[in-house]
Amino acid sequence: MKQKPEIRPDDLSGAATRSLITRHLAGMHETSPPESVHAYDIEKLKDPTVTFWSAWIGGEIAGCGALKDMGKARGEIKSMRVVDTFLGQGVGRAILEHIMAEAEKRGMKSLWLETGSSAAFKPALSLYASKGFKRCGPFEGYTDDPFSIFMTRAI
Repeated sequence: MKQKPEIRPDDLSGAATRSLITRHLAGMHETSPPESVHAYDIEKLKDPTVTFWSAWIGGEIAGCGALKDMGKARGEIKSMRVVDTFLGQGVGRAILEHIMAEAEKRGMKSLWLETGSSAAFKPALSLYASKGFKRCGPFEGYTDDPFSIFMTRAI
């Protein structure tokens, strides 16, 4: 049976979290050219406009995600990642639902995201679509890129 993760604010100081962010960035560089990698490193995730959460199951980090406040009641989902050993157990869905609920609590009216377009991102695209995200054009300084897919949804 799948165990529901404990999702908590994270200050990015712990070794497990830092290791997951390092793995996340490496994974993005494995699937996209450098100019098409828009994932945040630890310093960008510490920006005051970004709230970062980690998900834990049985004392192990299982995933992470972040919400960037873009102003004008809009938020951007950043750094969604599930640890490989926890894939397919609902961790990504739990993190996404947590971020969506937090955005709504903060009075945000829409959520936005950029993700990759290669086959490696198919599960993420399916998850986002299942939660009502629709494809859209580039936003907030992004540009058209064959390696990026942009999505949004109203809250």
